[in-house]
Amino acid sequence: MPKSKRDRPVTLSKTKKKGRGHKESIVNSIREEIEKYNSVYVFSFENMRNLKFKEFRDKLKSSSRFFLGSNKVMQVSLGRSVSDEIRPGLHKISKLIRGDSGLCFTNLPKEEVQRLFNEFEEYDFARTGSIASEKVELKEGPLDQFTHEMEPFLRKQGMPVRLNRGVVELVSDFVVCEEGKPLSPESARILRLLGTKMATFRLHLVCRWSPEQFEVYKEGLDDSDIESS
Repeated sequence: MPKSKRDRPVTLSKTKKKGRGHKESIVNSIREEIEKYNSVYVFSFENMRNLKFKEFRDKLKSSSRFFLGSNKVMQVSLGRSVSDEIRPGLHKISKLIRGDSGLCFTNLPKEEVQRLFNEFEEYDFARTGSIASEKVELKEGPLDQFTHEMEPFLRKQGMPVRLNRGVVELVSDFVVCEEGKPLSPESARILRLLGTKMATFRLHLVCRWSPEQFEVYKEGLDDSDIESS
């Protein structure tokens, strides 16, 4: 019996692309927040960890609102020039939304915001492609931190290991990673097993806008850079 054309598999994991309506919703939300808060900050981040950022955001939810997403959408929301900015001076911070950036709307005093951002630092395991901050080398001999069940997995990661009377043993010195070089998938897995954290999730304030003042915090930037960019 011929197969019906209606009998087609449906992928339940397939999701619709976020279209124009979603972008307009973000634009409207950002513009609404400008009327509610005293200050707007642009911040940059490195080694983003979503769970840790959520914790930081939740700690400030009574006084602040954060936005991450498309830089272009955030720029359009604020206005990219004097002619389309929604409040005087907002086009200046719009020009500094670059790379890994976000927006923070807040009613906190600027000294408190600076303290919170400067003190925020979370260590985590580095991911594939991250640059190793140090050389990690394992010496020949027993690896007591690993159980015998781990031996096949360690071998798959390229480690020269064997079982010696039920103990995992390294048959020769092994360099897990070299300082200043990108981590391979195998290196990242081994570092995680060793409990070695090389990634630091940080937030950096770039600039601040309020109806009374515009300030740049990032080194190497000033008003002339912003107006000419």
